[in-house]
Amino acid sequence: MADPPIACTLSDDALRVRKGSLARLVSDATKTTKLGNGFCLEFAAAAETLANIVAIIDAERQCCRFLRFALTVEPNLRTISLEVTGLEGAQEFLEGLFDLA
Repeated sequence: MADPPIACTLSDDALRVRKGSLARLVSDATKTTKLGNGFCLEFAAAAETLANIVAIIDAERQCCRFLRFALTVEPNLRTISLEVTGLEGAQEFLEGLFDLA
């Protein structure tokens, strides 16, 4: 199976709404680390934060099928980490999507 193209399938209006949700998620991050092909976002442990992250992963995996998500929930209510990576070019796409440029 061929790799999907690095492109979002949302309409312009839907993308504007999604970018608002993603901006709130990124602003909640306590640390953002650039990876070779994406980003790692770290968050303080909170049930609401975890629920928001899971909802965003579910939404993004449907419209940006080239992305890979790795969610780590540390024991003892420590940090939550979300790695969002993809094929070559994904980091640049994510910078624009997350307004991290």
